[in-house]
Amino acid sequence: MDASSAFQDSLPVSSDALLALFQEWGIDYRLFHHVPLRTVADAKEVERDMMAEGETAFLTKNLYLRDRKKRNYLVTLDQDRDVDLKALGKALGVGGLSFGSADRLLENLGIRPGAVSPLSMINGAKAGVTFILDQAARDADVLFFHPLVNDRTVAITLADLEVIFGHYGAEITWLPDL
Repeated sequence: MDASSAFQDSLPVSSDALLALFQEWGIDYRLFHHVPLRTVADAKEVERDMMAEGETAFLTKNLYLRDRKKRNYLVTLDQDRDVDLKALGKALGVGGLSFGSADRLLENLGIRPGAVSPLSMINGAKAGVTFILDQAARDADVLFFHPLVNDRTVAITLADLEVIFGHYGAEITWLPDL
């Protein structure tokens, strides 16, 4: 199965159910439908069509990682930021960071590869996943994330992400300087 909305009903929480929760919680968001995006390069092909004029956007890459002690991390960075896993691990005070498997991704975040997003913390918070967000998100008017599938993107504010995380029982850990 791929990570598109065609298979969302096979996820612990569907994209449609997540968006219904946003409406229930009063989250103001813009929803975009597009071809499935699996990489930053794919995303760059469609992002221009999503941004409003004069808006400062936080466009992301998302990494699902594990450390030597088998702790799980979801790290959301500016899409153009270079990542050195050794330096990232040092900044976080953990060792041996590596990418988590597709099976663990589904088990801990309830999503498939290509749809990794902070919004998957709806499952990750219960699984003990630590969420780490790039400081650059603080300077943006709007943040762009997949709502559990990779053929949709939502645009929300940081304040709304904090409200969503409050409902999830998740916390934002800000990425220290690398």
